[in-house]
Amino acid sequence: MTRPIILTGDRPTGKLHLGHYVGSLKNRVLLQNQDKYDMFVFLADQQALTDHAKESEMIKESIGNVALDYLSAGLDPEKSTIFIQSQIPELAELTMYYMNLVSLARLERNPTVKTEIAQKGFGESIPSGFLVYPVSQAADITAFKANLVPVGNDQKPMIEQTREIVRSFNYTYKCDVLVEPEGMYPENEAAGRLPGLDGNAKMSKSLGNGIYLSDDMDTVRKKVMSMYTDPNHIRVEDPGQIEGNMVFHYLDIFGREEDQTDIAAMKEHYQSGGLGDVKTKRYLLDILERELSPIRERRLEFAKDMGQVFAMLEKGSEKARAVAGQTLSEVKEAMGINYF
Repeated sequence: MTRPIILTGDRPTGKLHLGHYVGSLKNRVLLQNQDKYDMFVFLADQQALTDHAKESEMIKESIGNVALDYLSAGLDPEKSTIFIQSQIPELAELTMYYMNLVSLARLERNPTVKTEIAQKGFGESIPSGFLVYPVSQAADITAFKANLVPVGNDQKPMIEQTREIVRSFNYTYKCDVLVEPEGMYPENEAAGRLPGLDGNAKMSKSLGNGIYLSDDMDTVRKKVMSMYTDPNHIRVEDPGQIEGNMVFHYLDIFGREEDQTDIAAMKEHYQSGGLGDVKTKRYLLDILERELSPIRERRLEFAKDMGQVFAMLEKGSEKARAVAGQTLSEVKEAMGINYF
């Protein structure tokens, strides 16, 4: 019986932080270790270039850092195929064929793209590659005939765009070559979009409000001690608010089942007064270190031999290219452009 195929990945524009970890990376490791799926995990460097075309050196450096984050978090190249998008030229060819099935107006209506264009402040200078990256995503997904794509809820329009392209292709060329994917969305929406340490809606590199998987213990401690809490909780004896308090928000996400009694008691104590922010932050630091310490240690080990890390990526890319090549062959057969 054929196993379901999962495709997932990240844009390599810097090291991965806790938002990436709880939003997707941790779940990927769990899915991988269930041994029920064929999983492809890729570093979307071509997609990163759509808005970082003049920063290719940064993307190259990020490839190594993201690969280290993958391995240290528990992704295993023996269980998952880990590859680099740009090393699979078949993806670009598929993108070209799919672009002919999508109107410019449809791409401009994509809610996710519209939001990101506004966030990035492109104005009238939108790179054409950025506008069409949903088509490139469709190529990534369909090249591996992925049934399932783990994404955040904000990416639902992207999955729907891929499904439209699949239906259009199969209908136009009277075939069933391409597979319609389903999105896998986070059950815990709070974890799916982890706020920054400053209470900002999203943890991000550009805002400088994140904890990275590669941060050492002293850096994590300094960041936790600077976290946004309740600005009106000035004295220890003052009653405090837990809503909007990042310390308690993070405790809800990173606390395990065995921590829940202590967390509930701490919330009650904080709300009634008599519990200071420093004590709650120290408790959160212990919780985070329990999660991050083994990841950090594995990362340092893998980083000792970057040659092996890139050899792993090369091997994964070769395997991925063979799969994408088979799909491309079937696509060209369906289109009738296999002339020789």
